[in-house]
Amino acid sequence: MGWDEIAESVCQISCALSEVGDRWTLLIMLELSIGSRRFDELQAQTGISSHLLSTRLKRMEEDGLIERRRYLERPPRYEYHATAKGKELDAVLLTLRAWGLRWGQSALGSDPSIAMVYKATGEVIDGHWQIPNTGRPFTFDDIEATMHDSYLQEREAKGAVFQQKVKRKKDPPAK
Repeated sequence: MGWDEIAESVCQISCALSEVGDRWTLLIMLELSIGSRRFDELQAQTGISSHLLSTRLKRMEEDGLIERRRYLERPPRYEYHATAKGKELDAVLLTLRAWGLRWGQSALGSDPSIAMVYKATGEVIDGHWQIPNTGRPFTFDDIEATMHDSYLQEREAKGAVFQQKVKRKKDPPAK
């Protein structure tokens, strides 16, 4: 059974998974939530191939999870932003983060890669924190976030490696 057939199911979980059921979609949504907006930033931080990223972004746009916004006319260049529909996946990402804090293995041990505090109350968002019922969807706009130094370094290293690969592709081989 393919994703298109699953999307036709009467089961809401199956239908939702037809849109966000692969790891790339949620990784892209995570990157958008922490400020990566451009194609090369998304590619550098996720490690996804350019073809697969392009395909995934087009599908996410068709599904209404993201929108493209032009930031350069010539050549046309776009940034990607979560729509209201996409931002509602923040609660899913937070649930995965909580599960990862409780059960996952990380080089940081029990320290979160991103420390989060709920703006409304000042509560630390740990692996047991529950999203409050405020009458509106929770999004990462509701939090203050600080990246752990190790996570910042990891992201910078990924960016540097990506830039080296891009440079090697552009530079002709030495004779």
